[in-house]
Amino acid sequence: MIESLSCGMSVACLEQTKQKKSKCLEDLLPVLHWLRDNSGKNLAMPERACSFQGQNYHKLKRACLRRGAHFQDPFFPPTAQSLFYKRTPPPGITWKRPRELCKDPRLFVDGISTRDLHQGSLGNCWLVAATSCLASEPSLWKKVIPDHTEQEWNPKRPDLYAGIFHFRFWRLGRWTDVVIDDRLPVSEDGTLLFCRSATPREFWSALLEKAYAKLNGCYEALEGGNTAEALVDFTGGVSEPLSLDRSALIQYPEQRKALFQTLSKAHSRQALITCSIRPEDGERVESVMECGLVKGHAYGVTAIRRVRPGPFLLGSCGEASRVCMVRLRNPWGTADWTGAWSQGSQEWRQLGRKEREKMGLVVRDVGEFWMEFEDFCRFFTDMVVCRLVERSLLWPRNHWREVRCQGEWAPAPGAPPKPPVFLLPTGKTGTTASHPPRPGGHAQRGDRKEARLGERKQECPVGRPRERDREKERRRPATREEGGAAKQRVEAKAVDRSWVEQLDKRSRCGGCINNRDTFLHNPQFMFEVQGNEEEVLICLQQEDRRMKRREGEGENLPIGFEVLRVEVNRVSRVQCVEEQAASSVYMDSRSVALRVTLAPGRYALLPTTFQPGATGRFLLRLFSHTHIQLRELKEELPPPSLWQCCLPKPCLVTTVLLRRASGLCQPQQTDVYAIIRCEEDTVKTGVFRMAGNPEFNTKAIFYRRRPKAPIYIELWNHGLVWDTLLGGCRLQSEDSERGRSRTIDLQGSQSCLGSRGCFYVETSSSYCLTDL
Repeated sequence: MIESLSCGMSVACLEQTKQKKSKCLEDLLPVLHWLRDNSGKNLAMPERACSFQGQNYHKLKRACLRRGAHFQDPFFPPTAQSLFYKRTPPPGITWKRPRELCKDPRLFVDGISTRDLHQGSLGNCWLVAATSCLASEPSLWKKVIPDHTEQEWNPKRPDLYAGIFHFRFWRLGRWTDVVIDDRLPVSEDGTLLFCRSATPREFWSALLEKAYAKLNGCYEALEGGNTAEALVDFTGGVSEPLSLDRSALIQYPEQRKALFQTLSKAHSRQALITCSIRPEDGERVESVMECGLVKGHAYGVTAIRRVRPGPFLLGSCGEASRVCMVRLRNPWGTADWTGAWSQGSQEWRQLGRKEREKMGLVVRDVGEFWMEFEDFCRFFTDMVVCRLVERSLLWPRNHWREVRCQGEWAPAPGAPPKPPVFLLPTGKTGTTASHPPRPGGHAQRGDRKEARLGERKQECPVGRPRERDREKERRRPATREEGGAAKQRVEAKAVDRSWVEQLDKRSRCGGCINNRDTFLHNPQFMFEVQGNEEEVLICLQQEDRRMKRREGEGENLPIGFEVLRVEVNRVSRVQCVEEQAASSVYMDSRSVALRVTLAPGRYALLPTTFQPGATGRFLLRLFSHTHIQLRELKEELPPPSLWQCCLPKPCLVTTVLLRRASGLCQPQQTDVYAIIRCEEDTVKTGVFRMAGNPEFNTKAIFYRRRPKAPIYIELWNHGLVWDTLLGGCRLQSEDSERGRSRTIDLQGSQSCLGSRGCFYVETSSSYCLTDL
């Protein structure tokens, strides 16, 4: 009996050990494939990916190989629901595996290249343009197409092919692994319905598009988007939309030179760049201009050069100075540019092949063309620069450091959801997405978001009409329909006001800063800039909603953020808005970015939706050249320390803003700083060179247990060996007050302080601890 029991236990232990080893091997496989593909290269280790819909590629492939069957994806079947959610599929569509389309299919033919891409019948040139940029950089596409050598067809071992592939996309701070089968939609004439390669037996682009369609719900969900979204999904970088002022760039060469240097520097650091031409109001998207360029269409920037023209080109270029050139690619695979340096133009005819190669003016792929940067600035209106972020132990000084936090706009626990109001054109009030309708009408094809991206960026925050338009509307008499709409707006405001009254401080969806009563109910994050002023890049990204388009939703929320400068010792949530340090635009885009230079100090960062009550998850990313920490503020009041639990609770809150000192003597090479003391708390300012009136501009907050105890402010001399006290003052603030300005004389050595040395101070106090 004992022997059989021990044998049973040993068998169970062996089975558990076997399962653990199998699990460890599954975790190690991606790393081993990465090491094999990148041996000898100095690259950052890949981040761990999460499985989309719980599908593990390696497990599923092993199971298919054991059964000797090709994989069939139950989550993305070959049906009309995987193609469209609104349109009726064209007749004659079938789903076929690559081997049914050609005899010798390949993932790649002669490597990967931007010439492999043709858009197909789907209006997703924004995605094709981003994929074209991805194909130009091996270190990037190898992240999106992991284990590419293992996924490739092996003609010598057809038994190892299981009809399964996987691709990775970056979503809300995590790499997501998407598994698909190899069945692709084919049109009635036998060609692939959507994105395809120029080489018929190459399938990486079609399979990549299918994985992205699965991630977003179906193929039709990919219609309408902007390149910035796809670039972030492919790289995990941060996209900065740039709106180009064409008139200023043409009129002022120094601005054009600065933009060229910025783009050249970004491109040299492997940033991905796309550009487009914004259609005018009422103009059809993808209309062709006289110069051959297409409006509302995304182009990829594949090279940036500054070349010196040869003797044959001095006449056309005007002078012997360097000429700024940019190479673009049309995802349609056609080069329709008809201006200078276009295909067959005079500039090319005067250059031989050797001269072109020497100057670096080489066209590599179908659809590529060169143009002078001045012509580029004359026509293009919008650009997207996707800057890459590598996580590595060896961090160069000129690279960005990233910190990130995830959060959620959510109502208070137990609170009823807000009934968002939308004014329907039929004159009835209905409920739908809680943000105002996106500006502009629908485009002819599915690329309307690409066309409107720059326009939304230039507009005032979403939902606010311009003053000129308001004046025109006031002068024009209202029609009968508009009278009904006005009545609806009054009802909508009443519903909105009644809902806002139900908000309490536990909610985290207070809307933008226009909503003064609820703005501070949003999630709050804190960071600190130390030492010198710092340039930071802040990016707010909301969760992707394309998958909800099938349910009639799926539109982005208008989002943005505010940066508030707060007290240097604040550790709890901000209770009132005192000083705005920076503010982003509000856009119904998936991400909003802002680059700003901040002075040393502590800051609160508030990501918000435009309207209060809108809910959703978000990712907040902060980039800097130094180490900056980012953390969420959750407590309304600072938590007491262990030894403070035995003391009386605070009963008064006071803020002290030390603006400057005045009337000081000016001994040579004297550095000074100030210290603010309140009960057991001490706040020290930065060190300033004493020049008669040092500007401290330091604000501190104190939660006081003894309101009658004075607050002390001291002025110190910063020495090489030790510091010496120059003088100080005391102030009383025991009553409720707001923004009281004081000028307080300094007491100390007259030789150091002068006869009229003083501090300029501003104080506020309240017996309600959550007032300040």
